[in-house]
Amino acid sequence: MSLIDHLNPLARQAPESGIVEVVNHGRGRPDLIPLWVGEGDLATPEFIARGVVESLAKGETFYTWQRGIPELRRALADYHARHFGRTFQPENFFVTGSGMQSIRIAIEAVAGPGSEIVYFSPAWPNFKAALEISGSEPVPVVLDHGEEGWSLDLSRVEDAITARTRAIFVNTPANPTGFTAGADQLADILSLARRHGLWIIADEIYARFFYEGARAPSFFDVAAAEDRILFVNSFSKNWSMTGWRIGWIHAPRELGQVLENLIQYSTSGVAHFMQQGAVLALDEGEAFLASQIDRASRARDLLCDALIATERVRLAKPQGAFYAFFAIEGMADTRQAALDLVDGAGVGLAPGTAFGRGGEKFLRACFHRRLDQVEQAADRLVTFINGL
Repeated sequence: MSLIDHLNPLARQAPESGIVEVVNHGRGRPDLIPLWVGEGDLATPEFIARGVVESLAKGETFYTWQRGIPELRRALADYHARHFGRTFQPENFFVTGSGMQSIRIAIEAVAGPGSEIVYFSPAWPNFKAALEISGSEPVPVVLDHGEEGWSLDLSRVEDAITARTRAIFVNTPANPTGFTAGADQLADILSLARRHGLWIIADEIYARFFYEGARAPSFFDVAAAEDRILFVNSFSKNWSMTGWRIGWIHAPRELGQVLENLIQYSTSGVAHFMQQGAVLALDEGEAFLASQIDRASRARDLLCDALIATERVRLAKPQGAFYAFFAIEGMADTRQAALDLVDGAGVGLAPGTAFGRGGEKFLRACFHRRLDQVEQAADRLVTFINGL
């Protein structure tokens, strides 16, 4: 037996990321346009980095509050109050070491070995993998795809619920599809969760990248204080902070000690100086975020219009997030297609096979980049498609 055979089977079986496979295939190639991962191309702006520099100069490098420094929890409450038009309390916010850790903690809090969580597929693969590593079973409900885009049949969600179901994971606006649930649909999902006594893990990380209003509909719009909802979020997308690995959870206050314990026994909290930068992102970052959303909107139109014009692509412009998730006529093996696009077109895309059931025939392009680069990528993709 090899050393690997002596590891925990759940760890051993953790899947390789289908996105990372393509990234590793093309990493470092000159002139390649990387649209494969979910981040923009701008570095964190100076006004946010300034908070870190000033904090380091003050010597704020010691252990700190597990739930997050008071300044950041207050800033999170104020940020939510501005965008939802009502009061939020700092005690409901918990700072984590990334949106990914927020998801892991939410899973650990509500599920366990032998339990199930229902989610909508195609989906960001990290959630499914994290659930499997925890010993729980992910139960996909496949979204429908039509001329108007992606949609959810709620009856399929109810059919997927069993005695072992503990939660419904809802990512809206969604990665990779751009599916965005309306307020009425969120209310229906919440009603379903209430009837079955389930938690909702609400991943609203792309809520501000919404192209039909100031923000996407949210469970905050329809929920009551006593509802079982864990909101998971991150600083990564809004403020160009993907490398910072800092996020947050909004949860009922009575869960506070449990969530603090889960943070304590994983990372023991986020560095104080990083949290000071996050405070500035929330307090001073609105103009930067607005410019990012505007640029993403124009890039969305540029890329999607070019692909649709080939008349060989199935694609509806996404309502939210910053991905074009499209299928090319006659293309079945999108894993190989993604590798071929790196080699033959100089464009890095994520294969739909990485996103689970319903996504196998699609490719994902992250268009959250400067417009001249998106235009160049669109030209290369169109040439590749027309040459098939």
